[in-house]
Amino acid sequence: MKDQNQLVTGRDVTVFFSLKKNGFFAKPYKVRAVNGVSFDIKRGETLGLVGESGCGKTTLGRAMIRLGHGVTGGHIEFNGRDISSMGKREFRALRKDIQMIFQDPFGSLNPRLTIGQMLAEVLKVHRLASGEASRKRILELLDIVGLQKEYFNRYPHEFSGGQRQRIGIARALAVSPSFIICDEPVSALDVSIQSQIINLLKDLQKEFGLTYFFIAHDLSVVEYISDRVAVMYLGKIVEIADSRSLYEAPRHPYTEALLSAIPLPVPGGKKHRILLKGDQPGPLNIPSGCSFHPRCPKAMPECSIREPVLKSPPGEPDRQVSCLLYP
Repeated sequence: MKDQNQLVTGRDVTVFFSLKKNGFFAKPYKVRAVNGVSFDIKRGETLGLVGESGCGKTTLGRAMIRLGHGVTGGHIEFNGRDISSMGKREFRALRKDIQMIFQDPFGSLNPRLTIGQMLAEVLKVHRLASGEASRKRILELLDIVGLQKEYFNRYPHEFSGGQRQRIGIARALAVSPSFIICDEPVSALDVSIQSQIINLLKDLQKEFGLTYFFIAHDLSVVEYISDRVAVMYLGKIVEIADSRSLYEAPRHPYTEALLSAIPLPVPGGKKHRILLKGDQPGPLNIPSGCSFHPRCPKAMPECSIREPVLKSPPGEPDRQVSCLLYP
């Protein structure tokens, strides 16, 4: 029986894409960007996803909304429906329920359209409003995200980065979605502006009952906004737990290393930093066994042979860890 509280469910989600080798007769090879990931996102919660650049975070988020490379293995369900195998027409009808806020607040906006034209186009495509009703809805959206109604006829280049991201949020809200994928929504902004956008997202979530999948590399931001946090390494989720438990007592060695890099809020405070060996391998050179073992300070001989599975450690049913330290 399905849990009615789950809005999004992923099971063994895999995303492969092909790259061409040099040479006219060379055959393309497959890159495993997301490699057998499973997760659940509850209604009204924020699931944060963290990890180093290139680990597959954005690829997973885009696969949920079928941008770029789609799911090549496993499945993703939204509200009990398998969206990874839907036809284009069927998914198009569902698209207004799933929206995305992008990392680059300028590159994601059409520079040739005013803000009013841009939002009107969204409402028109989804057949939600036109004419005076459209204008009224757009002014309402601007107010919701903290922008003045005078901005209606301005172009994207006339706004600051924070204002552009508010416009991106308004565009996502225009179709009244229930689920929003936030792909590094504040990483391109100044720290002072980041907090404003994060607080806006939290307020909107409370007001409209939104569910977020929040992708970021800034661990402090993820801690502040997320109810639960998943940690990703080389296309796999290695740990997932509620935010407080994960930040106070991480279990996976990779999570421990990431969290050790967060500076203490107390000036002059000292913290033991866990330094990892080497750089994260690329998806073309995934190590055997546990993919983290070449860099892991707690690696055992069997880690290079056996691949761990994501499961709950003894006595921690609400946490999952992929590590041979927890048999």
